[in-house]
This record gives sequence, structure tokens and C-alpha cells, in this order.
Amino acid sequence: MEDDVRNEVIRWGRGGVAALVLVGLVVAPWVVDDYTTAILARTLALALVGVSVALLTGVAGMPTLGQTAPYAAGAYACAVLGSRISDVGVVQVAVAAGAGAALAALTVPLVVHARGVIVLMITLAVGELVVTVLGRWRSVTGGTDGLAGIPAVRPFWGLPVLATDQARYLYTLVVAATLVGAVLLLLRTRAGLLLRAGRDDETRLRASGHRVPLLVSGAHVAAGAIAGAAGSLLVVAQQYISPADFGFDTSALLLLGVVIGGTASVGGALVGAALVIAARDWLFGVLPGHAPLVLGALFVATVYLLPSGVDRARLRPRPTDVPPVHPDRPAVREHAGAAPELRT
Repeated sequence: MEDDVRNEVIRWGRGGVAALVLVGLVVAPWVVDDYTTAILARTLALALVGVSVALLTGVAGMPTLGQTAPYAAGAYACAVLGSRISDVGVVQVAVAAGAGAALAALTVPLVVHARGVIVLMITLAVGELVVTVLGRWRSVTGGTDGLAGIPAVRPFWGLPVLATDQARYLYTLVVAATLVGAVLLLLRTRAGLLLRAGRDDETRLRASGHRVPLLVSGAHVAAGAIAGAAGSLLVVAQQYISPADFGFDTSALLLLGVVIGGTASVGGALVGAALVIAARDWLFGVLPGHAPLVLGALFVATVYLLPSGVDRARLRPRPTDVPPVHPDRPAVREHAGAAPELRT
């Protein structure tokens, strides 16, 4: 009974914290200076990539270090589109998401049948390959110098361009919140339930007649689309991109943020990624040359002290979370990462 009450209090507390964070994000551009507003917009874009990492790592059970690849594809597709064809935000987000999804679809054969550390190494190799191509394809990407002078975006046809840091930040916030909401809704569907079940007991899911490779492929492409859309937000926030924005250090920081926030929680991963990116930018100014060491120590401490992430650190299973035992089969727990029972 005490655990039940404690869990309810924690859940209500999390809801209150989430509401306060959202309110803080909305009022932030009127409280902080323009430079901080621009940094917050860039952090939101990177945090959205963290959501795609959580979708693969925590929900589909595919740890990844390569989400910067579709992130870069979406960013450069948006930059080229904005510079040569259209400055409409909704078009740029759609094209960037399509570019990220297309790149993810091309790499599906490499990762769909792999698991664990093998997936981690494959995705890392893909990410590094994409960064190398971006650095050498000067006619399109500008090479290592990147693309500068990208025109300001307008949200829809007929609206004025986003000429201030406040306007660009609010646009980034609206798009990121919309995409995160879509991911949360998706995870409440049967597809999300099946992904979690495959993560926890793939053999059982296959025996139930479900096509696990198709589910994993869908999650991989969806995560690529989210990362690609985040790339379009980076272009809006910076109006400049280069291959340095998509290197290994960014991939490692995103995975660190997801681990800190909780791999099984989209909200936790979003907050964790944002905190890690913000901490990196702050530490680079306070401790020049030592920021990677501090972040590495933070990662080790988090994995050791909070193996399930901050989001699940104190949450205990409620009695109602354990379904009744069927006379013909054992009970299956349905809490904190255990696969729900599926009926076909």
C-alpha cells in the first residue's frame, strides 16, 4: 500500500515537473538573452535526436551510435532546399524527415538481423562514413567549410520569415513538441507494444507469429525520420551547418543523455540529452579542455548508481502491475522493461 501511494506521488510529481518545464521553455525567450535563446533552440534539435536514439535503444532494443547519420542527411537536405528551392518550414521538415528515413532505410539490411554490440559498431561505422562523405562532397555540402548564409525560414506559405532568435526558438519548440507527442502516441499503439515485447523476448514474439524484422525495420526508419526532422531544426537554429556538427562526439553525448534519462523513457531521454548537451556547452567555457573528462565521469557514475536511468530510479512496481496467473501459462510482469503478454 505504501509503495502504491509512493508511486502515485512520484507520477504526479513527474507530471508537475513536466508541466513546469514546458512552461519554462515557452517563457524562456523573454527571460534570457538572444545568445542563450539560440543555444536553447539548438539544444532542442539535439534533444529530438535523443528521442530517436531512445526509440531504437530503449524501445526496439537496438543500441545505436549512428543517429547522427540521418540527422546530417535531414540537415543538409533542408539546407540545400532552403537555399535553392523553398524557405517554407513545413516543406523543409517534411523533406528533411524523408531524407533521414531514406538513409535509415538504406541501412536497414545492415542492422535488422544484428543485435547488441554489433548494432552499435555498425551504426557507428555508418555515422562516420556519412561524416566523411559530407566533408568531401564539396559541390553540394561545401566540404569541411560547411554551408553558410542559409535563408531564414517561414513556418507556412504567406507568413513572414523568422527573423529573430525568439521566433526561431519558438518555431523549433513547436515542431519538437509536436514530433515528441507523435512518438508518445505511437508507443501507445500495438506497434509500440510489440517493439517492447521483441526487445525483452524476441524468441517468444517470433513464436507468436509476429514478423520481428519488419517491426525492427519500421522502428529504424521511423527513428531516422525523427532525426532527419531534427536536422531541419538545427538549420533553423544555426543557419549554418558543417560536418563537425555530426561527428562521433555528438553521437556519444546523445547516447550518454539517453542513458542518464532512462533508455525506456522518451521523456527521460529528451531531458537527459538536453541536459548533457547544455552541460557540455557550459563546461567547455568553465573547464576548457576538461569537459570530456567530466562527462565521462558522469556517464560512469550514472551507469553504476542509476542503471535504469533517472526516470526509473525510485519507481517500484505496483501490485496492480502484475497480471493474474493463467492456469495454462506463467505470469508475465508488465513493469519497468518487462514484456507485456501478447495474444494473437
